[in-house]
This record gives sequence, C-alpha cells and structure tokens, in this order.
Amino acid sequence: MRAGRLIAIVLLMQNNGKLTSKALAERLEVSERTIIRDMESLCEAGVPVYAERGLHGGWVLDGGYRTQLTGMHPDELISVLVASSTSLLGDLGISQQYEAAVQKLLAAAPDAVSRGAALVRQKIHIDGAGWHQLEESQPFLPLVQEAVWEERLLHIRYQRGEGVTERTIRPLGLVAKRNIWYVVGEAAGERKTYRISKLHGAEMLEERFERPEGFDLAGYWEQSIGAFKQSLPKYPAVIALSDPSVLARLAKERYVTITETSLAGEPAGWLSAHVQFQGEQSAEEIILSYGSRMRVIWPDELRERVTKELHAALDAYTVHETLRITD
Repeated sequence: MRAGRLIAIVLLMQNNGKLTSKALAERLEVSERTIIRDMESLCEAGVPVYAERGLHGGWVLDGGYRTQLTGMHPDELISVLVASSTSLLGDLGISQQYEAAVQKLLAAAPDAVSRGAALVRQKIHIDGAGWHQLEESQPFLPLVQEAVWEERLLHIRYQRGEGVTERTIRPLGLVAKRNIWYVVGEAAGERKTYRISKLHGAEMLEERFERPEGFDLAGYWEQSIGAFKQSLPKYPAVIALSDPSVLARLAKERYVTITETSLAGEPAGWLSAHVQFQGEQSAEEIILSYGSRMRVIWPDELRERVTKELHAALDAYTVHETLRITD
C-alpha cells in the first residue's frame, strides 16, 4: 500500500508541478503527517523532492527528473476505458484522438493488462446520449456484472408486462444509458436487452459459456436502439427550429426520429424538420419543453394543442401576477 502511494506522489508531482502537503493528503486520502513521512522516504531513496517555504510554498519535484514507471494496474486502465463518454468526446471533436491514446496505453501496458483491458471494451458500453436522467434501484447490478466478467450463465426473474418471467441467459455485456443499466443476454439463439432495475431476482450459475466470436456490444446496442425506435407508434409532424443546436438536441430525444431537414425561410436562420414522434401527447410535451425555440408547422391539430397550452400557461401567470399585486 505504501509503495503504491509513493509512486502516486511522484506521478502527481510530475504531472501537476508544485503541490502542498494538504493537496496531496486530500488526493491520496491520508493525513498531512503521512505525506511528510513519505517525502522523507522519497528523499532517502534518491528521488529529488524538496520543500519550498512561504505563502505559496509546497513540495516540488526537480524539473529534470522524470520517472520511467510504465506499469499500469488492470483496474486503472479499465477505469480510463469505462469513464470516457464517447458522445461527449465526439461533441468536442476528439474521439479519434481518444482512440489513438487508448491504443498507445494498450500497447505500452504488459500483455496481461492489455488483454484484460481490451476485453472490457467488448463487455461494457457507455451510451451517454439523450435520454432523461432517472434514479433507479439496481441491487442486482454487482451480481450481473460478475456473471458478465466470469462468462457464467445467469438465471434471472424479470418484469414483463404485468407478470414476472424467468429465463437463463448468457450475459454478453453491460450497457449504461446515463445511470440506467442494461444487460444484453442470449438465450436459445436469441439476443435481448434486459433493464437491470426490472430484475426481481438473479442467480449466477456454475456453468460457463463461450462468447460468440465477433460479437460487437456497441454495434448491437446501436442496432437495437434503431429497431426500438422503428417499432414505436409514429406521429408525423413538421416543425421549425430556431438554430442547428436545437436540432442536435432534438435528435437525442428518446422517442423522436428526424427524417428530413431544410431551411425554413422566415424568420432567417430557422430550420424546418420532418419529425416522427411517438404520439400526439408526446409531441406536445416535447415541443413545449423547447419554448420559443420551436414551433409547429403541421399538423393543424398539434399546432392548436400547443397554442392552447401556451395560452393556458400565460393565463395562469397573468392571474397569479394580478393576485400578487392585489395582495
């Protein structure tokens, strides 16, 4: 434990420059006295660290010193792979750079670490786009994760409609959509996605299974999301959007499919989009959530519903304001 902490101190100072005892203690979750003892040990070992006194003082690693440590624990590399949101990296335009960095890390890591970390990318997929944030109880997630990791059969009891169904699956991978977790399972040659919060029970069996050769978890997830959207009831509409950023946000809505876009003409800069919502009520709620940045062009009944709701909201504010002034 202490040897690992000493290495961590050297890496922190090498990457961040001057650090106080307090800052190091907070990062490593130890006392400042422990940090001081660690610094004495580093000095005795020949690592050129020294203390700068004064108001802006702290511990400094000699600028010419660079550690040649290249070892990386499997859990450390796994945390890097899992923590990064591919959608956010894409928004920043650096997804290719991230992939290049990952490949360099894998190449530099020992073979055992590299193989284990590469396997993680086959078994966990993080989808950070779009759907609303929900808080869910997921007591069976650790057990499901272990079954995925160990490649062992999993017997589950899960909510299906009004009843509870039992099934034994081969858990191929975990998918996180924001903070909602799913397990992709295979049974009788059929692959399905199960929402872990809907599990009523789970038991990991002793029997192991072999992962299907060439199975791509991320590819399967994207394909299943597309199929899910296609199976939803469709309510077509034409809407106008104030700018491209609104279009980008709308494209991430769970129950919305954009089929065509073009310039709306007036007012200048607005876009028009042919959209398929899940239903009339869903369309109304989504459109109202965008306020003045979105308006309905067609159909007339949807435009009338949205207009009626906006007038009702305005009346409610007007009445409240009148009562407040009277009081």
